[in-house]
Amino acid sequence: MNRIILVTGAAGFIGMHTAQRLLNRGERVIGLDNFNDYYDITLKEKRTVILKHYDQFHMVRGDIADPTSTSKVVRENGVNHIIHLAAQAGIRYSLENPFAYQRSNLAGHLSVLEAARQNNVLHLVYASSSSVYGNRPLEESGFREDDPTINPVSLYAATKQSCELLSQSYAHLYGFPQSGLRFFTVYGPWGRPDMAYFKFSQKMFSDEPIEVYGEGKMARDFTYIDDIVDGVLGVLDRPPAQGKHEIYNIGDNHPVGLMDMISMLEDALGTQAKKVMKAMQPGDVRATCADISKLHALTGYKPRVMLSEGLQRFATWWKNYYGH
Repeated sequence: MNRIILVTGAAGFIGMHTAQRLLNRGERVIGLDNFNDYYDITLKEKRTVILKHYDQFHMVRGDIADPTSTSKVVRENGVNHIIHLAAQAGIRYSLENPFAYQRSNLAGHLSVLEAARQNNVLHLVYASSSSVYGNRPLEESGFREDDPTINPVSLYAATKQSCELLSQSYAHLYGFPQSGLRFFTVYGPWGRPDMAYFKFSQKMFSDEPIEVYGEGKMARDFTYIDDIVDGVLGVLDRPPAQGKHEIYNIGDNHPVGLMDMISMLEDALGTQAKKVMKAMQPGDVRATCADISKLHALTGYKPRVMLSEGLQRFATWWKNYYGH
């Protein structure tokens, strides 16, 4: 059977890179995105231009939270696999606009589940988040998929945990295989402007101070976009058994302190940051680290791009994109 893959959020950061990799290996891809204005729509449009160079790609502008239109996209395009990446992202924004998360993350995920059920989709892969682990101490190997995830500290995290529960129920009730992917701090070219490394770059070149939250004592498991896509496609190609629902961490397994990341970014951009130290913000967590042994056992996944190299690649793209 020829695979026809729906990528929701295809104009987004991870969505564009995932769709492009699928297209490069000869898959047919249907993109679905509503092009909302959470951040600069121009960036989304330019990502889409790249994908439209492929004959095997078709973009549909639509809202995943509309169950009728989402199911119609799946049915009319003969979709048999779904990579569901569309969501309202951002922890701090959830404090300002909580109902955007209700619609996109909760109603949107349910809409995709229904579209998959109604149209006999063979495998649904969807984006979850490392935020479901909450604010907890790091253990030596990192967060494991079977660790408790009952203490979300942000609305965003709560919606992502809810999506996992919805998928578990649908896999049990209707039998189609599902794989949830807990992403850990994804970065790289064509990234999201609301992410710290991206915002820092803009402020550093505008000679504005950057706000360093948590007094600079936070750490993140930064994961380069190409490594993330390796994990996504590896899981797509290896569905669970019928009726099963599996969760996988996709991270780097090497947390880096925020101040160290800023130093690497300064080196990559060739400019120094003026730093203003700030307290932790509501919803933030101190540190994240992915135990990736489950994903490695399934796919052989092994991150290849260290943070210093990945930030160099981002800086090269960023300077070209913004003309610096």
